[in-house]
Formats: sequence, C-alpha cells, structure tokens
Amino acid sequence: MRNPLISVENLAKRFPEPSGKGELTVFDDIWFTIEEGEFVCIIGHSGCGKSTILNALAGLDEASSGVIIIDGQAISGPSLDRAVIFQGHALMPWMSALENIRLAVTSRFPEWSKAQVQDQCEKYLRMVHLDGAHDKKPAQLSGGMKQRVGIARALAIEPQILLMDEPFSALDALTRGSLQDELMGICKSTKQTTFMITHDVDEALLLADKILLMTNGPNARVAEIVVNTLPENRSRDSLHKHEQYYPLRNHLIEFLVTRSRELASEAEGALDGRQTKVVRLDETKPETVTNSEPAPLRAVNE
Repeated sequence: MRNPLISVENLAKRFPEPSGKGELTVFDDIWFTIEEGEFVCIIGHSGCGKSTILNALAGLDEASSGVIIIDGQAISGPSLDRAVIFQGHALMPWMSALENIRLAVTSRFPEWSKAQVQDQCEKYLRMVHLDGAHDKKPAQLSGGMKQRVGIARALAIEPQILLMDEPFSALDALTRGSLQDELMGICKSTKQTTFMITHDVDEALLLADKILLMTNGPNARVAEIVVNTLPENRSRDSLHKHEQYYPLRNHLIEFLVTRSRELASEAEGALDGRQTKVVRLDETKPETVTNSEPAPLRAVNE
C-alpha cells in the first residue's frame, strides 16, 4: 500500500498561560493524511487552531509535539515545495502583477533563463484570466484581481502542496464564486494537492474531496473526516440539485452548530485521534467507518 503524501501524526500546540501557571492547549492528538492530488478542507470554529495547523504544514510555525511527514520526510521549516495563499493577497505594492509572480518564479527556478521565467509568469496570468494586467500594480487592481495574482504566483512555482487560509473570505459573493470555479478547474487539471481552511460549508462541498471537522477549542480535536460523495464534475450551478447535497450540508452544519461544542465539552480523551471517524453518506444509506490502522508515528528525518 502506497504511503500518503502528507501524514500529520499526534500534532499538538500549547502556549504558556498568561498567569505563568500551566499551559493552554489549542489542539491536541491531531492525526490525518492527505493523498497526492487530493483537495482537503478543514472546518471549525475560531480558536480551534486551523491556521496554526496550516502554518505548521507550511513550516512557518512549530508544533509543541507530534510530526508532519511529507513525501516520507519530516518537515523542519518552510520550503518552496509548499506554497501558501493567505486571506490577504500579500503582493509587493511597488511591483506589477507580472513582477510579483516573477519574484516567486526566480526564487523557485534560479537556473531558468529570462525567457523561461517570462513564459511561466504569462502562462499563469492567463490561467487566472489576467492576460491584460501584466503591468498593473496592486493599487490598480480590484480585490478579486489581487487574489488572482496571488493564486497565479503560488501556482507558478509548481508547488508539491498548495496551502490556503480562507483566501476568498474578504471577497463579494460573485467574485468569490468565480475564483472558486477557477481554482477548482486548475486543481483538477493539474492534480494539485491542496489543503484549505474555510468557514463556508458550500465552498467545502464544492471544492473538497474530504472535509476535516474540528471540535471547539481549546483542546480541539479532529472529530470526523467527511468524504464528499458529490460527483467529481460538480459545479456551483448544479451542486444543490444532487440528492447527496442536502444530507452532506446538513451533516456539516449540524456538527458546527451542535456537535462541535458537545464533543469539546466531553471528558478529555473521549476522542482518539488515531481512530478518527471517517463518515461517508452514501446514496443508499449513511455509513460511518472508524480507522483501525492509523499510520504509525515515525522517526523525524532531519
């Protein structure tokens, strides 16, 4: 059996209490895997540690315990194999759209010629439909266009893993929907492995292959992994017409409204991270499967 591309094993994050007495555990006993080419969303209330998990995957933050193994090796810091798209576009304001992408591409491929770099930048600007915005600076672009440049910059370095922290949360509904469609098309065509934080249930159902549900913090856990049983060729226009849409949507909302709080209030240790439920709502009958053979904790490779 092939090992997953990403294996998060026994991850925890703790901070000292302001009083100096003891520690605050944001999340603990986090276990999950991501296969190559898989699109995974994580959902949970604010304070459960979603962004901290993403930052740990990016190598921008260090967990208090546990390990993240990518392609067979434990990570120990940032890498250009992992591209991050944050809530803000994070563009250099004095650079044009093309120059912002060029900065990333030359860092990733220092051996490339100027012509190769130019072709790569133009290719990904076309991919996000910004052909005519090469020379425009961020101040001359709309919010949605800035995020398109950010997406193009992340994808242009051809990362092994794309990490996104609510990249569309600040956009209006029409722009957000357009970018969701473009992202879905790009990720499917390139088979891009993606991990994304979202608070939008419909966004998760549109984009994700599976959805991680976290209990409320502190001491947050991954309570369930929900498999998205909607057809792969789904679109925003047809999403609500599929018979599995409302059962899935209701399951996610019920978790966020009720069970995320109830599970968080249960006795510590009630949820075993190594035995996280994998929930699949089939067309015929709902089924819940418990992982019985989790990935073992492996030694860190420096």
